[in-house]
Amino acid sequence: MALATRTDKRADRKAGGDPADGRPGRRPSALGTLWGSTVGKKAVMAVSGLILLGYLVAHLLGNLKIFFGPGEFNAYGHWLRTMGAPVLHHEWALWIVRVVLLAAVVLHGVCAYQLSRRDIAARPTAYVHKRRRASYATRTMRWGGIILVLFIVWHLLDLTTLTVNENAEPGKPYENVVATFSTWYGNVIYITAMLAVGMHVRHGFWSAAQTLGMGSATRDRVLKITANGLALVLTVGFISLPVGVMTGLVS
Repeated sequence: MALATRTDKRADRKAGGDPADGRPGRRPSALGTLWGSTVGKKAVMAVSGLILLGYLVAHLLGNLKIFFGPGEFNAYGHWLRTMGAPVLHHEWALWIVRVVLLAAVVLHGVCAYQLSRRDIAARPTAYVHKRRRASYATRTMRWGGIILVLFIVWHLLDLTTLTVNENAEPGKPYENVVATFSTWYGNVIYITAMLAVGMHVRHGFWSAAQTLGMGSATRDRVLKITANGLALVLTVGFISLPVGVMTGLVS
């Protein structure tokens, strides 16, 4: 009983002070309150997801330059390292983009995990022995997210550090992409990941729109069409790269 009393007092101090001694407690900041709430975590997931979606669209547009030949694609790769010049030094802008993307991925993943744990903790006791079946969308987002995290690690080792790309040559992005998609495992990994991207975008865009208050009875149909369209364009666009190499269109 004494232990419970001491615990309650500590909780009171954190929440707003100890009424017994009249000392004010430390109030959480607005940012801390936002982060600690379920609504706040969903909002962080939505915003970080939209940042990543914007990157995917821009990344696809750049990748499609591979169909215009090595000269244009390699020039695009060079521009990525010099963008922002002469205001920014070599690769500064690229590293800023990388840091923003890393922060978005981490925030997105952490919020997804914490929301999942809260959902499990909020389930009735009866579900301890009888597991509730997750919805199709939930399973897709969960496993799709895991696949994408693993793919990001592979993709960096493959085309950024060139660690796992046996025939890679520094400074030749076109040739390195062709080398990757000239292997069966490179194609399998990439195509599987891009299918996961499509499914993740399809459900994620819809969820983000609802979280940010964009959904309504009149806009729901447009949002669903947009989500499906984005998912289809991104999936087909990214998969066109390995298909182009396999068919000899890119060589």
